[in-house]
Amino acid sequence: MKKDEDKSIKMAKDWIQNLAQGRKGREIETQALQNLHSIHLQEGLLRCSFVVPKSLSVNKQSQFHFPFFLVSLVDITGSSVIVATVGNITVSVEFNISYFSPAKINEEVEIEAKVLGHKGNLSSNMVVITNRENGELIAVGKQWMSEFDPKHKSKL
Repeated sequence: MKKDEDKSIKMAKDWIQNLAQGRKGREIETQALQNLHSIHLQEGLLRCSFVVPKSLSVNKQSQFHFPFFLVSLVDITGSSVIVATVGNITVSVEFNISYFSPAKINEEVEIEAKVLGHKGNLSSNMVVITNRENGELIAVGKQWMSEFDPKHKSKL
């Protein structure tokens, strides 16, 4: 692994851990990641586990409220694996999630984010979330992300 790759992986891992521990980020991000554990991050791959906390919005059946927190979970883990690979901050330019089954309070889920490829300054990732106990598919998210340079001023 090259020195720049080490730096990119450390930057991405520090970012996601700071969000999970509430040290950085917005409330929706830190709430969505508050029970994120066992973070394994390498170039092109992120694996972690997540215990659905009681504090998240739930429906009457004590199921994880997908529209808000699961989207954040997919976006942040997908972004992290891209940052670890390309070494730059990225922004989503296309994002979609397919939901297959609910996750309940206190259930542990596994999250695997993979880089699918790169084209120019665009990168694609896929995030798969499964129930740790029974392997049931909960959700699959896919993103296209673009490198972001905060110093560059848009002419739009």
